[in-house]
This record gives sequence, structure tokens and C-alpha cells, in this order.
Amino acid sequence: MPLLVAVAMVMPMASSAQTSSVNAYSPYSMYGLGEILTPGSVQMRSMGGVGLGLRSPGQVNTLNPAAASIAPQKSFLFDVNFDATHYRNSQMKYSSEGSALNKARTAYNTVNIHNIAFAMPLAKGLGLNFSITPYSSVGYKIKTIDQQFDNWADIGQVQYMYAGEGDISEVRVAVGWAPWRRLSVGVAAKYYWGNIERQYSTIVTPFTGTGAYASTVGADTYIVNNFKFQAGLQWNIVQNEKRMLTLGATYDLGGRLNPRKQSVVFTDNKYNTTISGGYLINPSLDKLDLRMPHKFGAGLYYVSRTLAWGVDYNYALWGDDNSSYEENANAQNIVVSYTNTHSLKLGFEYTPRRTDTRSYFNRMSYRAGVRAGNYYQAFGGEQINNFAVTLGVGFPMRLWGSSSLNVAFEYGRLSSPNTIMVNAQKVGLTTQNYYKLSLGFSLFSADTSDYWFVRQKFD
Repeated sequence: MPLLVAVAMVMPMASSAQTSSVNAYSPYSMYGLGEILTPGSVQMRSMGGVGLGLRSPGQVNTLNPAAASIAPQKSFLFDVNFDATHYRNSQMKYSSEGSALNKARTAYNTVNIHNIAFAMPLAKGLGLNFSITPYSSVGYKIKTIDQQFDNWADIGQVQYMYAGEGDISEVRVAVGWAPWRRLSVGVAAKYYWGNIERQYSTIVTPFTGTGAYASTVGADTYIVNNFKFQAGLQWNIVQNEKRMLTLGATYDLGGRLNPRKQSVVFTDNKYNTTISGGYLINPSLDKLDLRMPHKFGAGLYYVSRTLAWGVDYNYALWGDDNSSYEENANAQNIVVSYTNTHSLKLGFEYTPRRTDTRSYFNRMSYRAGVRAGNYYQAFGGEQINNFAVTLGVGFPMRLWGSSSLNVAFEYGRLSSPNTIMVNAQKVGLTTQNYYKLSLGFSLFSADTSDYWFVRQKFD
């Protein structure tokens, strides 16, 4: 099997599950910005990730800047979320004749903070949101052996190691304004920053000859720091004491992200004692023409005294904005291209009786949702499908005003039923199953007796 197959698709060889603080574990994160994470609070993500039309004084809406206008006077809201994820990846192996052999499998665990956010009013009908959240994440470890028998005869067994880790974070500041009772508009500034490091190395086990050989160790570091902007609106189609139906829409301005790629390669002759530390043979610093996509979103959100539901649709022009940008196409002989993405989200929430003082279970919120779409990169022309189902529960608490503890569970799957051909060899695409447990704390102060926004007087 050619080296490119191992580099692009083959899973890590270790079968035991490990744990780290990265937010992803997938061979698909080898390219670009890595795996794009689902935004939003635990409440939103337990409902499939909906929220473009959500207007609630008890939630920080990080999806639509227009929602910042609903922050009530003399109040603030603080939200922090944690994620723990178990990944299980598999890939079907094929013989040179194209028949299925067996599956390579691996597992991994990750634990990390998902986001920190708060909301506060600035004036009547004017509010501000602030959040820090991981936008994308990279995590993979791959080991493969060169199957070129000429190399075995000349120098011995050659083993290639590939590993990557890192995150791109999003810092977001949004201001929302409600010029009329039913209409709100907002703008958000987003700052993307972070580092992604991708390493590769060779290990040679000589079978013949003197045993003198050179090994290579290299690292590519992607450095991101750039601003992007978002605009949004929300319109209350129906608004009365019993129910509210809101239409939400957003537009994300695309453009050059200009990540810098710093490449360093060392070479070292292990049997030459006069060489110390090897030779630096390829120092370089380049700017990549990778672009953030123009993105459009629209959604409906309905809420009554007991029931809430929402539906969102998002369309991102990853392919149109990066039509001429390919990842490692020449080096690995496989085209990893960008593709436009669609995503559809649907979620429900049921709260039997929010003000029931006798039954705590009636004040709890029960949530469920589903999400479907496609990955933003295609491998050998084949797209990757993305699907997830979610469940969640909200526990009201009387701690620092009116607060809540929210728990969510998500099962997701990245897969493609198709195979690709590489150098006349059938290659199976990786199937990733993940199980995510999320925990969120929402601390909300809206009591007139609180003194957070009250100017103190002294005699």
C-alpha cells in the first residue's frame, strides 16, 4: 500500500485508548484548520445546535449577535462549558485485488473547556456578548511502514510517523440593538488565533549494509491571528404573553485568513559522531492563501410556557472561496480539496412547569435534537457526511441569582459509504464515531435586590 494511503487515511496503530486535552482525534484533521467544532452553549448543543432565532435573557447566544439586545436591565449572565469526548475510528483495508480484508481500529479520549461567555446590558434595548471558544482543533497520530520492496532491499524497513496537535480559538464580541419592539440587529467582531503543529519523522531499521543512514525530522507550524466580522438580525413574527416565534438570520464575512506556515526540517546521520544535533536544511516561513468562507444562516425559534423548538440552516462557501487551494496534492498524490457545506439542525425543549414550587422535576428542562450536514473538505473527490443526535437536561438552581446546571450527551458520526482509488489501489475512508458528554453552568442574576449594577452611596 503506498505511503500516501497511510498519510491521508490510515488510523493510528495503537489500539488502547488514551486521554489528552485536544478537542479532536481524527485523520481528517491533518489538513487545513482541522476539525471545525459545533458552536453554542450546552443548552443549544443539546438541541442539535440550534439558536439563530433564540432570544432568551437566560442564555448567552453566541450564534446571532442580534440576540445580545435582549439582556434585561440590572442583570448579567455568565456561562462556562466543559466537554469530554470518546472517539472510536475505523477503516476498512483492501487487498491489491480490491477485496475487503479487515478493519483497522483505534480509540481516544479528550477533555477540555468548550467555551466561556457572558452577556450584559449597555442601555435599554442595547446589550453586549463576549465569548472565548475553540473554533477548530487538530489531533492525530499515525504510524505506517513503507511497502516499497526496493527500499527494503536497499536500506531496510522504513517507518513513517505523523502527528498533529493544536487549536484555533475564536474571541467574539457582539453588540445587539432593538430599535423596534419586534426587530433586533447586531454585529460581531471575531478574532481567530492559535497554533497548529504537524510533525513527521522517519525511523529506519537496516537489514543489510553498514547501517549508516540519515533520518529526517520535520515540523510544520500554522500560526493564525486575524479578524472577521458577522452581522445578524432577529424578527419576532409572533409575540404575546403566551408564545413567541422568531426568525433569525446571520451573514459571516469571508476573506483571507492568511495563516503563516513555518516549516523546519532536520537531518542527522546517526552513526556519524561528528554531527551534533543534525543539520537544519529547510527553514521557511510562508503565508497560505487559505480563506474563511462567506457563510449564510437562517432559523426559526418558537417558545411557549412549556415547549420550545428551533430549526437552523447554514450554508458556507468553503469550496467557492478556496477553489484553487489544495492540501498536499503533489506530495501525497491525492487531492484534498475544499467543498461548500450545508448543515440542518433541529431541536426541542420541554419544561412541564417552570414555576412549580412543589415538584423540582416539573421545573427541569428536557431537550433533544438532531444535526446533519457535510464536512468542509473532500478526499479524492469524495465528501464526508456528518450526523449527530443529542439529548440534554437542564437543572434549575438558586445560586447567585437564577442559575442552571445543564448536561448534554451527543452521539456523532463522520463517514462516507464510498471508497477512493489511489494509484489503482482501493482505499477505504475513515469512519469516526464519537460520544460526547457536556457540562455547562449558567449563572444568571436578574433580581432587583442584586447590587451588581447599583451605584453605591456612602454617608
